[in-house]
Amino acid sequence: MVWDGFDAEKFETWFKTPAGQFALEQEVGLMDHLISGWPRRKRKLLEVGCGTGLFLDHLYRCGFDVSGVDHSPVMLEAAHKRLGNRASLYLCNGEHLPFTDNEFDFTVLWTVLEFCSEPEEMLREAARVSAGGILIGFLNRHSIYFFTHGRMWPWASPSTLRQAHWYSPSEMRRAVKKTSGYSPIMTRSVLPGPMWSWKNRTPLKQLNGIIYPPYFGAFTGCRVDFHSRKPMNPLHAWKNMPSAVTSTKRKTLKPECFRDSK
Repeated sequence: MVWDGFDAEKFETWFKTPAGQFALEQEVGLMDHLISGWPRRKRKLLEVGCGTGLFLDHLYRCGFDVSGVDHSPVMLEAAHKRLGNRASLYLCNGEHLPFTDNEFDFTVLWTVLEFCSEPEEMLREAARVSAGGILIGFLNRHSIYFFTHGRMWPWASPSTLRQAHWYSPSEMRRAVKKTSGYSPIMTRSVLPGPMWSWKNRTPLKQLNGIIYPPYFGAFTGCRVDFHSRKPMNPLHAWKNMPSAVTSTKRKTLKPECFRDSK
């Protein structure tokens, strides 16, 4: 799926609405809950499909050394405006990452697999470049939100969400196991109510403001830890990073892994 300037603006505008702000708070809370067991200091984290950098910015504030990749120049430009020199950003396909094995400590795929043409290949690549584990966030097919905004009913008009592939937690677990050889150690969800209930007031806040088991919420996240892999030494990781990553300027990488400096 190709994203343009309108999509980037629509994405940002949605998270500024009351429902969008509330949803963002819950997604960030879920992310924090899932990564609570991961070390942060001098740990290198890659977000595949970083979009406008909204969650990459949060991960930077959590203490990770962050990098992001996206196949949309428009999205990547928005991410650069948000993050500046705090992140290394690359223009490339998530299905063909231009990094060596175990180059990062962790990799994040946050609401991206639903919209790509080769989700298993993207998962496989995320696992390949990660020494410590991966974090996945996805739209839950077993939720009220799917039936109101994701299912393609006969009377519904096509939209980005209705054209996306929504996952069930069990389907995602199978895909992760198949592509990485590991199963998620933790899977949770948020926002169980319909979108009209995503409000920051009692009692709706209490209903939607806590973390649930995986099958209840509109948005589900899972964490996969690679226990048998040796964590990367930060110095070793630095020596193996492409020269573009250590630059303070934004760089782009073509899918064929050739770099174009700007």
